[in-house]
Amino acid sequence: MEKTQIISRVRNFISENNLLSPGETLVVGVSGGADSVCLLCLLLELQREFAVRLHIAHLDHQLRGPDSAADAGYVADLARRLNVPATIEKRDVAACKEKYHYSLEEAARQVRHKFFAHAAMQAGAQKVALGHTRDDQVETILMHILRGSGTLGLRGLEPLSPLGKIPLHHTSLAAGITVNSQEEPDTITIVRPLLEVTREETTFFCSARHIEARSDASNFSLAFLRNRLRLELLPCLRKYNPGVDHALLRLAEISSADTAFIEENAWRIWKKITREEQETVYLDKNTLIRLPIAMQRQLLKMAIASVLGNTRDIEMKHIESIRQMAAGQTGKHLTLPHKLVCRSSYREIAVFRSSCPSLPWPCPFSPLQEEIVIKIPGETVLPGWRIVSSIIPKQIVNNIGPFVAELDYDRAGNKLLVRQRRPGDRFQPLGMSTTKKLQDFMVNAKIPLHWREYVPLVCSQEHILWVAGWRIDERYKITAGTRQILRLEFSEMS
Repeated sequence: MEKTQIISRVRNFISENNLLSPGETLVVGVSGGADSVCLLCLLLELQREFAVRLHIAHLDHQLRGPDSAADAGYVADLARRLNVPATIEKRDVAACKEKYHYSLEEAARQVRHKFFAHAAMQAGAQKVALGHTRDDQVETILMHILRGSGTLGLRGLEPLSPLGKIPLHHTSLAAGITVNSQEEPDTITIVRPLLEVTREETTFFCSARHIEARSDASNFSLAFLRNRLRLELLPCLRKYNPGVDHALLRLAEISSADTAFIEENAWRIWKKITREEQETVYLDKNTLIRLPIAMQRQLLKMAIASVLGNTRDIEMKHIESIRQMAAGQTGKHLTLPHKLVCRSSYREIAVFRSSCPSLPWPCPFSPLQEEIVIKIPGETVLPGWRIVSSIIPKQIVNNIGPFVAELDYDRAGNKLLVRQRRPGDRFQPLGMSTTKKLQDFMVNAKIPLHWREYVPLVCSQEHILWVAGWRIDERYKITAGTRQILRLEFSEMS
């Protein structure tokens, strides 16, 4: 291992990934550990070649008492010796944790990112360089696998990635940082020049330069998930496969290529399926649910990233919940990490923060002045809607969307009507063994209060067969003995 080899590899990595642009100022996050100190020294070696100006940023998290203060002093002294301007400040991470009920790791990350945005704006920079190594990449991929983050998470750390939008309602916790919305903090980019350098190599590089980096004792605490992965899980996995690090990195490379292909195609239809207004992204629900599942997932991730600035802590289970909601009942909503809300209307899925001012969904249904007989088979018109009914063989069941119902025709018959609710209405929701009050069902199904009087009910003389948009009656479902299917489809009239 030679120092010049490390410099050459980092030079090539920067060039291949277009990490730097001539004439720009680059903020370098320096904690005082070997990785970040190595990064700083490498960038100093390459500074003239890439024609960039460097600016050091160090944050004292105030979590390790005298050791934290000593780290800040070390970085300040390093900056003076290397003649690099520096922004060195401290923030109360513990107070952030308590105030916003974050984990300690999440609180530190939130505060640190706000500090980097602040330091970059002060230095007139749009990029922040961080000393993440190949070892960090392996740990991140494994962490994402354990958290079930899906294909996107398998990519791990990117050479270039957005810092993310700064949540403006949190800026007060950063003790003195005030982010003006006109300062565009979400335009700041993280660059990672050391992703092909190992942790062992950064230590060697510092030693070769006769630089004694700081050591953080918290890196050995098993209280943190990343440390447990590094100190316990990875050594165990290497016993099963000594090349597990390379296997995980290869998985990330494959995932990155596959995801890039899906992303490229998703962007082509983004404008066709979405609209954005008042910090809310709306997705056309009927178009979404007809797309391939991989495309649905990608578009939902893009919508979340548009609102939050990233998809951190959004796991595959969250994406699947939104997909199920899109294909299911109207009027439902989900609350996800970072106060993200997804709400379903007849036409759209809305993605927004809970702090975003949002009016209730307008009711898609118009009042019915009287009972309307459904023509079976045929087309029936009611205010604002049409109902198309057909009788089809059992073999071609194709129930798609909340406004399509398929019922056992022999049980349902052809003498049906549509009406609005009446006092005392009851029905037996699909999957239940007894009837219940329609009012109770509507409450449990979270049908908005101002919609309930207008929801169309498909009825026979004896029963409610279908609460349109929500649930059919258990007694009229398709069974093994069903011979013919009555298909009813509501569609909104333009």
